[in-house]
Amino acid sequence: MSDEQNRITTLEETVAHQAKIIEELSDQIAEQWKVVEQTRQKLDRLTERFLTLEEQSLDAPAITKPPHY
Repeated sequence: MSDEQNRITTLEETVAHQAKIIEELSDQIAEQWKVVEQTRQKLDRLTERFLTLEEQSLDAPAITKPPHY
């Protein structure tokens, strides 16, 4: 093979390797996005639950000493 053919082969190998890496990274990003969305949904549910509990605690009667003290 000529020097030019070796360069072309090396470039093709590099491009193929980079394409594979890009595809793998894209898959990892997609998986991470799913995790982020699940975490966001859990946080939203917990926030709603916290706000509900906070509202309920505001409506609760004040804690006072029992009449027999």
